[in-house]
Amino acid sequence: MRRALAGIRWYLREWSGEGRWDAYLADCERVGMVPMTRREYERHRDHLREHSTQGRCC
Repeated sequence: MRRALAGIRWYLREWSGEGRWDAYLADCERVGMVPMTRREYERHRDHLREHSTQGRCC
């Protein structure tokens, strides 16, 4: 039961983007960089997503 709940928790964290935030913090700590605030991080991700040069149908 505990393993199933851990799997569901992992899935929801990955789906919501929480896992990417944790990976970003770990990377910053590893290289000794001061991380952005969560708000700055989310704005940066949104900017990259909106301005990517992927082909679109519309």
